[in-house]
Amino acid sequence: MTSQQPNKTDPEGSQARDCDPPGATGEDPALAGSTPELRIAALEAELAQGRDQLLRTLAELENMRKRAVREREDAAKYAASAFAKDLLSVADNLRRALEAAPADVKGSAIVQGVEATEREMLKAFEKNGIRRIDPSGVLFDPNFHEVMFESPVPGKPDGTVFQVLEAGYVLNDRLLRPARVGVVRNAPGTHTVDQQA
Repeated sequence: MTSQQPNKTDPEGSQARDCDPPGATGEDPALAGSTPELRIAALEAELAQGRDQLLRTLAELENMRKRAVREREDAAKYAASAFAKDLLSVADNLRRALEAAPADVKGSAIVQGVEATEREMLKAFEKNGIRRIDPSGVLFDPNFHEVMFESPVPGKPDGTVFQVLEAGYVLNDRLLRPARVGVVRNAPGTHTVDQQA
């Protein structure tokens, strides 16, 4: 039994390899017939380009992963914002009921019940990241306050909030509703409140 292995010194075998068209062996046709140094340099450049593309793709995938995590966290943090906005009017009405109660019924069971209900609602708000904004005495901030009127108040600097008509609320760090306020404006034309943010 004889094996049919090509003879390394067979001139026909070497002739057949020399006659293969460029690229048939997997080589780049541009490298055919070039020196080994040029082939190595071209292959190293191709390898560097492939490595660069791989690194860019990996970085892009990592950025997409981070963005997806951030979007998922935001969705969890702010999913209840529409529901929370609807509850703000309930909190406002509880506060209005307490403020409108006559002095002779302030200690009654009904007023105590409304106070307890308001406390529980505000506690539930805090538990879920909703915080009340009460800006009395601070400078007007257009990011958190809405000016309803301006009025002269002696002894207070212009732009100071002196009356809160309706408290504002934030959900985590996002504004749900601005506080509606009255702002000091002592002399006409001396200072205008910046209502644009």
